[in-house]
Amino acid sequence: MHTDVVTDVLIVGSGPAGASAALALSTYGVPNMVVTRYASLADTPRAHITNQRTMEVLRDLGVEQEALAQATPQHLMGNTTFCTSLAGEELGRVRSWGNEPLVQAAHELASPTAMCDIPQHLMEPVLVDAAVARGTVFRYSTVYKSFTQDADGVTVTVEDRVRGDEYTIRAKYLIGADGGRSQVAEDAGLPMGGQMGVAGSINIVFDADLSKYTAHRPSTLYWVLAPGATVGGIGAGLVRCVRPWTEWLIVWGYDVTAGAPDLTTEYAESIVRQLTGDDEIPVTVKSSSAWTVNEMYAETYSNGRVFCAGDAVHRHPPSNGLGSNTSVQDSYNLAWKLKLVLDGAADPSLLDTYTAERAPVGRQIVTRANKSIGETAPVFEALDGLAPQTPEQLWANIAGRKEPTEAAEKQRARLRDAIAYKVYEFNAHGVDLNQRYESTAIVPDGTPDPGFARDPELYHQPSSRPGAKLPHAWITSGTRTVSTLDTVGKGRFTLLTGIGGEGWLRAARAQDLDIATVVIGPGQEYEDPYGDWARLSEVSDSGALLVRPDGYVAFRHQTATQNAEELLAQALRRILGRD
Repeated sequence: MHTDVVTDVLIVGSGPAGASAALALSTYGVPNMVVTRYASLADTPRAHITNQRTMEVLRDLGVEQEALAQATPQHLMGNTTFCTSLAGEELGRVRSWGNEPLVQAAHELASPTAMCDIPQHLMEPVLVDAAVARGTVFRYSTVYKSFTQDADGVTVTVEDRVRGDEYTIRAKYLIGADGGRSQVAEDAGLPMGGQMGVAGSINIVFDADLSKYTAHRPSTLYWVLAPGATVGGIGAGLVRCVRPWTEWLIVWGYDVTAGAPDLTTEYAESIVRQLTGDDEIPVTVKSSSAWTVNEMYAETYSNGRVFCAGDAVHRHPPSNGLGSNTSVQDSYNLAWKLKLVLDGAADPSLLDTYTAERAPVGRQIVTRANKSIGETAPVFEALDGLAPQTPEQLWANIAGRKEPTEAAEKQRARLRDAIAYKVYEFNAHGVDLNQRYESTAIVPDGTPDPGFARDPELYHQPSSRPGAKLPHAWITSGTRTVSTLDTVGKGRFTLLTGIGGEGWLRAARAQDLDIATVVIGPGQEYEDPYGDWARLSEVSDSGALLVRPDGYVAFRHQTATQNAEELLAQALRRILGRD
């Protein structure tokens, strides 16, 4: 065995976390290599909901349009339907994924991007193709075996499944993005909370033209309340649209204590027939697989020079559509920190802020996703349909809701309320965008945390307080209209100020770090014709915001000051771990 390959960062895994880490690092000019045990990228839809924050990341990394070209657009995602089968009775709908009018307005105010539905087998090629085009070295059929680390780097042993031999890769840092059964996380000894295997589920991917059941109520998700739907799984039977309206994925549960059923084509087709409610329509089953609902999160995301991201550190069901989003955002948080440390611009202690900032997010989304499963039960309860009710009793209760009686009217009200409460799964705008960071890479400005005036899971509440994402506002530059988010990122720190902020501009130029500068105001490089930025910035025109490469506010000062250079230098020393 010999060391054949040397790189700065080795990434194990080519899913959303690994692919986006490679893309960000290559975009920043950091040499990196990806190895995946598989001979191809994802061949099934897997993750799909892509929220605004992830689209902002893709926008900054220059692949937003390529992703949108593969996506089902937002307006076709949102009639989440509860029914007895696609051909059967409809029990109610939830306007979802930003398609409720008030929520849609909130989405448009929150970001220059729109959420969409990009199945993982279409997203991964977008990320990987761009990463490779920008310099990532990519190796299929290469199995991670083990690592050893020392003061200067990590030596990783891999097996080439084509040649059948082993070799080593020497890297300065290792990223384990190898999924929910992460061997890298296990070898790194990352402490985990929660548990695996709390329920059993089956994915069935199939082709069928279901237009007559779905085109009039376009949606990503159709939830089926049928006998057996509460056994394991994610709370109910699910028919998920992969491509309107001919490609589909079903999620169905099984008793995890009894083990997965024999996934024959006949069994898979029987489930398809049950959930679609159509025994005649042509169906082609493409694949079926068993998996488990997990509720596990890492308490620490790194050990020395080894970092983990994505499902390796947060393992949860697909509820709320948070999996690939959180994975991409993990890597986006880590990549710019690795870049600055590798360049010598930051102390390695900056990398400690990765766990400090992302582990609380991972724990939150694991908890939220599992809680959403439990919030499906009241829909069944409104129909008196949970075990030990028989299927006949469930159908009778569903029919009974149509009776002209006081009891039936109360039942209809309970059902409406139970379905409406699923807003916490399908319109959790605050879960998507309200992530606040606390770490040494954030400089508090002494202002108290204002908290959240509205439900922080449902409503996005922008802030420029250090630790929050820079608020979005439309501003202009000549004939161009751009988002404030378009002025930051690109792997650099950015200082935003206005008229009277010349001292902050001089301070930025005086630092030994490349800091972009943005001036917003009448007659300046950028103007604020709608006054939106003035309302959102939370500083005076002469104040300043220092924004990190990931779009998060790291330092804020309300006004001009004589010691701007000293304050900015002091803030950067803290952020970069040099104080």
